[in-house]
Amino acid sequence: VQLVESGGALVQDGGSLTLSCVASGFTFTTAAFAWTRQAPGKELEWLSTVYADGRTDYVDSMKGRCTISRNNAKNQVYLQMSNLKPEDTGVYYCTARGVGHRDYWGQGTQVTVFA
Repeated sequence: VQLVESGGALVQDGGSLTLSCVASGFTFTTAAFAWTRQAPGKELEWLSTVYADGRTDYVDSMKGRCTISRNNAKNQVYLQMSNLKPEDTGVYYCTARGVGHRDYWGQGTQVTVFA
């Protein structure tokens, strides 16, 4: 099982960014995927989940500012973010949930928002 995130960047306050996650080594279509963030000095924070049936969930702080989606044909998951703020800075991780009764994590991608 492998998850590889990309798309992290240095972006200005108020800017937008789309993160991608390419998954391999398991049946993509039956898995749920989540994006989680770790800000400097803070605990991991769950941001959003997209389920196998396409349903989505978001943490309240990101509602209206991000959209999670999946492309089953490409084995990819995305997180589109807008109106980014400095407090959105952190390492963003993609997680595959419920694969063989466990979760798998990618290595993360760094997002830095500057004022």
